Amino acid sequence: MAAAAGGSDLIRFASETNLRHLRIVPDNTKFDFMRFRRVSFPMSALLSIIAILLYFHPGLNLGIDFRGGTLIEVQEKSGPADLAKMRATLSQLNLGDVQLQQFGGPENVLIRISEQPGGETAQQEAVAKVKGALGESVEYRRVEVVGPRVSGELLSYGTIGIMLAIGGILLYLWFRFEWQFALGAMIANVHDLVLTIGFMSLSQIDFDLTSIAALLTILGYSLNDTVVIYDRIREMLRRYKKLSMPDLLNTSINATLSRSIITHVTVTLSLLALLLFGGQAIHSFTATMMFGVVLVGTYTSVFIASPILIYLGVGTGRRESEEPEEAEKPRQPKEAQPRKPAREVRPVARR
Repeated sequence: MAAAAGGSDLIRFASETNLRHLRIVPDNTKFDFMRFRRVSFPMSALLSIIAILLYFHPGLNLGIDFRGGTLIEVQEKSGPADLAKMRATLSQLNLGDVQLQQFGGPENVLIRISEQPGGETAQQEAVAKVKGALGESVEYRRVEVVGPRVSGELLSYGTIGIMLAIGGILLYLWFRFEWQFALGAMIANVHDLVLTIGFMSLSQIDFDLTSIAALLTILGYSLNDTVVIYDRIREMLRRYKKLSMPDLLNTSINATLSRSIITHVTVTLSLLALLLFGGQAIHSFTATMMFGVVLVGTYTSVFIASPILIYLGVGTGRRESEEPEEAEKPRQPKEAQPRKPAREVRPVARR
């Protein structure tokens, strides 16, 4: 009896301590995202025009990787390098843009000096000034000069890399979905790139190789978010034959809303930590990612990539109705007609 009572207590305790699933968004969420498409498209067009104008004036603030310059790797002999003191010393030399980056150990410092007017002779003079200012307290482990030819090649290769990535994404989506989905995703990705480049032109943060990496990461992240929504839209197109296209898109976005919120909050917290504590070396990368992924990418996937399918003619061959239906209703069998009673056969009496 005691064992039976103990067993029942265990069963009751196990049933009482069932963990509830974390639900960021309720299952019955029915937020109407499509009603904002008449506002999001004109606003995005206006912002894109402004971003293009900012690209031409004032333009991107090209870093040393694309403008050319001098790279000096030094190692502090007495211990950890004092970046603040070293930066203050080099700023008095009037060499233009001077960047200091700590890498490897705390005593290793990478110094980038912008290209000096005057050709190779001016570059060597800049190196001599830096060595004279820092003295013998550091060991000079590497000195490289990035000329305008090399910087031009880096810029062209970075541009070619972005174009190849866009082309590969277009082909991938074309084979996985219909051509309307591929075109909609490409318009959304180009929209992300244009607004991000406009942000970099406005804020004048350094545009270097890390910025190219950030743009490629934004392309991949935005595509991933768009494909998740597109996959649900394709599933709903096969399932609901009479649901209107705006209602179908709203249902698809609401179904993936919990996943989108969790993903974007996690990425935002990670990028915010890198932006605040990552230092100057990755500031361009994290600032670009924060704008392109958190702000633009989230907005584009919901308010640009999804509603543009309506204007591209997705679902036009389906019968549309104003009221959503869960599934095709089975045909009701016709009611059976009552049978007529058989005639009674009366026996004929014989005379």
